Amino acid sequence: MVKIEFLGPINRENIEVKADNLNDVKIILNQDSELKEWLNDCAVAVNDEIVNNLNITLKSGDRISLLPPVCGG
Repeated sequence: MVKIEFLGPINRENIEVKADNLNDVKIILNQDSELKEWLNDCAVAVNDEIVNNLNITLKSGDRISLLPPVCGG
């Protein structure tokens, strides 16, 4: 199981899912229409490291963070 945390304005409770890679996570999250809207805009981190490859192999206990865009000033 991997833990998925939704940061900032996504405003969702963390969940745990069974996934072999980030593509599996994407398929699972795309089933929720509200989350689906965020997926195209968010950066993704695995264990606090930003990634951009959906084929990254995940192992039990990994933490995936969805990081929505923010603006600063």
